[in-house]
Amino acid sequence: MEKIELDRYSLQLLDELQRDARQTMQQLADKVWLSATPCWKRIKDMEAAGVLRGYTAVLDRARLGLGLLVVVEVNLDRHNDESVDRFEAAVMACPPIVRCLSTTGEADYLLTVLAADIAAYDTLLQRVLFKLPGVAHLRSRIVLREVKTDTRLPLDDGLPVAPCAAGPGRPLSRES
Repeated sequence: MEKIELDRYSLQLLDELQRDARQTMQQLADKVWLSATPCWKRIKDMEAAGVLRGYTAVLDRARLGLGLLVVVEVNLDRHNDESVDRFEAAVMACPPIVRCLSTTGEADYLLTVLAADIAAYDTLLQRVLFKLPGVAHLRSRIVLREVKTDTRLPLDDGLPVAPCAAGPGRPLSRES
């Protein structure tokens, strides 16, 4: 996948959108020291390039009755294409599984699962998770508390960012 080159204005726009995507174009422009039209163009260009894939709202899962967070380690009984495809398709079709990572190490997959409480998780475990195609072994880890949860990408923390010496409109590589 080709890396997109972004200058400091575009990175600042992305950072601001991650912080609050409901800002007006003028509010964004004021934050990054550009006028609204170049901000709008940069955002549209980043959307077209796939850097900005969408906009979303952050919900409070506990207030919505999803107080239990479980990390589930999954091992498959077979690792052929058909078994993996069937397992991944079943995971995609299961809304309580909010994240699925294919991993190295002791587990083939790590799932993040949300449930109302331990009884609801037990029901999900018995009726769905144990019956996922190709599962040989599951190990559940109940999360006691979330120490850090952040959906924002670290756009400027420790990453080399090129100064905008070339001026607006000319993207600079972040690796410069």
